Amino acid sequence: MQQSAGSASAPGPWPPPSHPFAPGPSAPAGSGPPTLPLRAGQGPPPGAVPQPPRPPQGPPPPAAPPAQAAAFPSEATGHVPLPAGTPVAVPPPPHGPLAGTGSTTLAVLLIGPAGAGKTTVAKYWAARRPVPTAHISLDDVREWVHSGFADPQSGWNDHSEAQYRLARRTCGFAARNFLANGISCILDDAVFPDRPVVGLGGWKRHVGPGLLPVVLLPGLEIVLERNAARSGNRRLGDEEVARIHGRMAGWYGSGLPIIDNSQLDVAATAQCLDEVLARAIASPPPW
Repeated sequence: MQQSAGSASAPGPWPPPSHPFAPGPSAPAGSGPPTLPLRAGQGPPPGAVPQPPRPPQGPPPPAAPPAQAAAFPSEATGHVPLPAGTPVAVPPPPHGPLAGTGSTTLAVLLIGPAGAGKTTVAKYWAARRPVPTAHISLDDVREWVHSGFADPQSGWNDHSEAQYRLARRTCGFAARNFLANGISCILDDAVFPDRPVVGLGGWKRHVGPGLLPVVLLPGLEIVLERNAARSGNRRLGDEEVARIHGRMAGWYGSGLPIIDNSQLDVAATAQCLDEVLARAIASPPPW
């Protein structure tokens, strides 16, 4: 006997894939029980829970790139975030008694008259440290000015004073940025003890309280001999060299460490400098 469309007899087999009600791809796990296709006039099986229509399945949308990467694509701009420069703090003591500065990150100010060997010693010491170390020369920064350069050989005036102060401030900013990024610094300058506000005090303001000053002061005859081997703006008259050297004698009794490198070559002076700095880190000089 022919059964009606609403008969409770078991439904027939699944339709072929070409059927308009053929099931689609398998649903993801946990999305609910599968439902059988219904024939025309056939209701849902007893106890079946109506299922809402499923949204079409497709690949997930691409994730948005991080804001930093979108703003600064490193492969396109080479942008590297750098910490901002801050006043340099006093470095911690190195490991071991008088073990030298080792891997300590520190800022050094090498003071001395023209011809004392400041630049040569500073470069040598910086190049042989086991950690990244930069040398910043005040004279080099002053000579960035080409048109309108105020040459002290032509006399000390307001223009040369202003350019000296600007160069010191520029060197201080550079040192703070290097130190903030883990690179030690050694600066050199002919700082006079009778002008603390402009000289040593100015360096302390620009760099920070962790700056370690050391005076390099050989004898006058050595300074005159070395100055005679110079050329260009770096060479001064003998009278000017003698006057500067005489003013530098005021550092004796100041409490700052002083190195007389009259009988020392560059390597020995750099070694002495490292030992002096190790003592200064352990017991900073009052200045």
